[in-house]
Amino acid sequence: MSKQKAQIGKGIGALLGNIKEEVKNFDKQKTTIPVEEKLVGSISRIPLKQITVNPKQPRRDFDEQALKELSESIKLHDLIQPVTVIKLSAKSYQLISGERRFRASKLAGLKDIPAYIRTANNQELIEMALLENLQREDLNAIEIGLSYKHLMDECDLTQEEVAERMKKERSTVTNYLRLLKLPPSIQAAVRKGSISMGHARAILGAQHIDQQLAAFEEIESKGLSVRATEALIKSYKKTPTKRDKKITSLSAPFKKIEDNLASHLSTKVKLDRKKNGKGSILIEFYNDSDLERILDSMKL
Repeated sequence: MSKQKAQIGKGIGALLGNIKEEVKNFDKQKTTIPVEEKLVGSISRIPLKQITVNPKQPRRDFDEQALKELSESIKLHDLIQPVTVIKLSAKSYQLISGERRFRASKLAGLKDIPAYIRTANNQELIEMALLENLQREDLNAIEIGLSYKHLMDECDLTQEEVAERMKKERSTVTNYLRLLKLPPSIQAAVRKGSISMGHARAILGAQHIDQQLAAFEEIESKGLSVRATEALIKSYKKTPTKRDKKITSLSAPFKKIEDNLASHLSTKVKLDRKKNGKGSILIEFYNDSDLERILDSMKL
């Protein structure tokens, strides 16, 4: 009996010895495998210097105070939630999602961060970036519109196909894309949150860019609600201005030039062209700082 127990004990001891040896070898492998040889689909710590941000990332605006607060938390607890990257080469990765965490980790002084490695083609990369941000953070309306436009332009998709991939109604995609037709100053206000998407959609009801800019000025100076903005736009349609009558004398190409100038300079622009080819351009400004802004836009 004692001999049998000894044999059993010897067998267990040998088994435990083998397990310990395997664990030891596994730990050794785990610490010696370089980052560049990590398998796609794994979570690994990747040096921050090897990660580049995704140029197709829809988010452009980050709250600096929120980033600082997150960086302080990361200093104490490390980065808990891995970012997601795509492997480009042996020592090069591109961020798919988690740019806010990536930036905060840099502020916290981390040298490397945990990252989930995966593969994606160009279309999947854009889609994943958009979907990730829609699920995790609130993109502003302009960022969403730009993301949809990226999908259409770079992946050769129609509005219907974008809507299908994003699980949205086509009308929703159309509404976001229309915002990109607004003058830059109005788009910037939407990005900053100084006016809502409702305001922006109401402004789009104005036929001419100078009317859109005038409505935007009214919203900012008087704090108009969305409903009040809609009423203002309706009033433009009911009472044609002298400018509306004058526009009929401008041919389509010159009207487009006028609108492009107004959009680029974010102010009212009046183009006057006579039959002999002579003419003038009137650019309005509201104060000295507005004039300075316009001159800066013209790089003068």
